[in-house]
Amino acid sequence: MDISVYLEPVAALVSDELPLGSHPRLGHSMLIYQEDTPFPELEGIRIALIGVPDERGVVNNAGCATGADEIRRYLYKLFPGAWTSGIADLGNIRKGHSVEDTYFALSATLEWLISNKVFPVVLGGGQNLTYAMYKAYANMKQIINMAVIDPVFDLGETSDELNSNTYLSHIIVERPNYLFNFTNLGYQTYYVDQPAIDLMKKLLFDTYRLGLLHGNLSDAEPLLRNADVLSFDTGAIRAADAPGNANAGPNGFSGDEACQLVRYAAMSDKLSSIGFFEYNPALDRRGLTAQLLAQMVWYAFEGYNNRKDDFPDAGSDMFIKYIVPTKDFADGIVFIKSRKTDRWWMEIVCGAESRQKYLNHYIVPCTYKDYQTACDNEVPDRWWQMYQKLM
Repeated sequence: MDISVYLEPVAALVSDELPLGSHPRLGHSMLIYQEDTPFPELEGIRIALIGVPDERGVVNNAGCATGADEIRRYLYKLFPGAWTSGIADLGNIRKGHSVEDTYFALSATLEWLISNKVFPVVLGGGQNLTYAMYKAYANMKQIINMAVIDPVFDLGETSDELNSNTYLSHIIVERPNYLFNFTNLGYQTYYVDQPAIDLMKKLLFDTYRLGLLHGNLSDAEPLLRNADVLSFDTGAIRAADAPGNANAGPNGFSGDEACQLVRYAAMSDKLSSIGFFEYNPALDRRGLTAQLLAQMVWYAFEGYNNRKDDFPDAGSDMFIKYIVPTKDFADGIVFIKSRKTDRWWMEIVCGAESRQKYLNHYIVPCTYKDYQTACDNEVPDRWWQMYQKLM
């Protein structure tokens, strides 16, 4: 498959602004699909940057179609880390005649990249493009976990057309469905009605309020380590740190918290795509939001290059297995600890059929606190919730 038919080169103006100097910037060290160059050869490329200049489906944030190139202006000027993975900027998805054409082009491009073990980093555009990211996995018939960093749930009404406020409900009702688990990080309760919170609980999805994560950001690490896809709404960052979003409010994650969340996610061996959405250059002061998003993308590159390849493997001696009996499960809850990173997982009890169907999902990332909870003869909430999903 030739994905270049879906992509157009980065505007020359963006890459021409690179400063000269003896130390190369990121824009010098990555392959860039430019107007005067052929489409990059992807041999040896492990990370691919893709812009999507389409704001159809955006709600109350007109102007975000131009966000990708504005982020690139700052990203190219950053210094690369001590990275070994090849990076390419593949340009922008060609805007389709309809937004459905754009969805198709993006999902087809992502499907090819993911199938070829290339990690796509998507710059939107509206967050409704998360639906196209999901479709890439559905086309591959791959059951996934999705994490979203967003102040709201984007459920809307199932009868509403697909947009940035309703894309999640369209994913949930699609049949056949390939969404195993959904995690929202940073929702703000006053923006979410109670029926939506009740629905999330009924669906056994993970939802974590902004206030619970402030000061305890490390609690987000196992949640992000469990995700195949991460969608980051710029509106989840407080307006003081990221004014370039029409829906930004006074509360939200800080800039450094946003970077840390991205690093947590990208370090996971499980994460296979990430998207940054809803950045609006028309509302940005002094390019502050573009600078922050460029740094967040940098941390996505950094996290990917610091992966430890330590997802539990039954045949490996790099893991320690603990079996903790509890009053509810006399046979015990199985915990797995990596000797390499000290990260923890739990193994969820389920039948052979479920283990085969949910091959990448019955071993769930957790924390040492979950292990301590089991040692205190209590079943961790995280274990119990996943157990119910697999039964």
